[in-house]
Amino acid sequence: MELSTKSRSVPIAVLLGGMFLSNVDIAVVNTATPAIRSGLAASAGEVELIVSAYTLAFAVLLVFCARLGGLYGFGRVYRVGLAVFVLASLACGLATGPWLLIVARVVQGAGAALLVAQVLTGIQVMSTGRQRTRALGAYTIVLAGSAVIGQVLGGLIVSANLFGTSWRPVFLLNVPLGIALFALCRTLPVGRSTTAAGRLDYPGAALLTVALGLLVFPLVLGPGEGWPGWTYGCLLAAVPAFAFFVVVERRTARRGAAALVRLELLGRRSISWTLAAAAVTGAIYFGILLVVAIYLQQGRGASAAESGLVMVPWVAAFGVAGPLLGRFSPRHRQLAGLAGTLLVAAGFAVVALLAAYGQPSSWVLALVLGIAGLGYGGTFAGTIAVLTDTVDTRYAADVSGLFNTIVRVGGVFGVAVFTTTYTATSSFVVVAVVMAASALVAAGLAAVGLTGPRQAVAEPAAGRHDRVGA
Repeated sequence: MELSTKSRSVPIAVLLGGMFLSNVDIAVVNTATPAIRSGLAASAGEVELIVSAYTLAFAVLLVFCARLGGLYGFGRVYRVGLAVFVLASLACGLATGPWLLIVARVVQGAGAALLVAQVLTGIQVMSTGRQRTRALGAYTIVLAGSAVIGQVLGGLIVSANLFGTSWRPVFLLNVPLGIALFALCRTLPVGRSTTAAGRLDYPGAALLTVALGLLVFPLVLGPGEGWPGWTYGCLLAAVPAFAFFVVVERRTARRGAAALVRLELLGRRSISWTLAAAAVTGAIYFGILLVVAIYLQQGRGASAAESGLVMVPWVAAFGVAGPLLGRFSPRHRQLAGLAGTLLVAAGFAVVALLAAYGQPSSWVLALVLGIAGLGYGGTFAGTIAVLTDTVDTRYAADVSGLFNTIVRVGGVFGVAVFTTTYTATSSFVVVAVVMAASALVAAGLAAVGLTGPRQAVAEPAAGRHDRVGA
């Protein structure tokens, strides 16, 4: 069935609601780790896996889950993902030992990947024009708001110690919220892509999962483990693994079968270079969240609450940019990706100068980071505008999977590189300079992407039409 413009608002809100739950879970667990460690008598390594297992499963499975949405319908796969996420959250909250919690976190991350991978697909398929612009603005608000709320909510829940349950409500709260959201899932159309018919590319899915695992696993665990030899071995092995994946995908496409990743998309300058810029800015966004916390708490003796509040303007300003850009033309929204990265670079250059000539007060640091966060919000919104405005809806699942994976893997890379840089140099100035330089690199990548052709990728063969079906 075709959805009216008004009736599309509810299903889009449902999609964003699931993304909100999954993103809050990332931030809220970080705050609860001390209570989890003492409550389960977990070792430092087990606590690290409790935090990282979710991120690992989430990042590795996004492309695969997006393809499932294209094959079986984003609405149907979203429902499955939400159910898995809620049941896994219940298992997390009831876990009696660290390894039970780790396994439940892996399943929870897989559920989050299933539902989050459908969000951009659903927005692109169900909306056009001004409504899509508003939906993408709401997308950035939800990303920013969930990060802020997660930072605050974790501390409040653990401190409240409801009925003596300590950290458990951090996970159990997802259950009633998820059930309420699931009740609204009946508004979601199936949204099956008419070009996704055929079997799922299982060899491609397996190879990409292995390649991403070899890349992400050492990046997540390497900093905490002191970068032992196996981490470098995994990173080196990731290179031929990705190369072999590309070879297999090309052979699959030549046979006329549906490949897991449509490599022809990456052959377009506007897509490949824009995604590269998104990876770099994603690294900066996630990297600064942890580096500032370490810098303020370990370097300056600030409290956890103070370091958390300093980062609120960074994530809050990020959410403001999307709705503001909705007032601009499509071309100006695309240019915001370039302008935003330049503002990020300027913001971190100012941070480096302030830190070089004395310790900036927390409120000054928060103010400057807020300005840089506004730039990142412009970059994020501009990136999505380029990707969704230049690609037909039949490629919605492909774009969603690639974009979400690139940003998450970039974030994992940023956390590893920037925290290692800070640990090795003990200098916040050096990290800020590296981040400013990285933002300039991202600006160059975004500029190249904007020089590519802006028309949509060619439509499929005659007789095929995109549809949103129930």
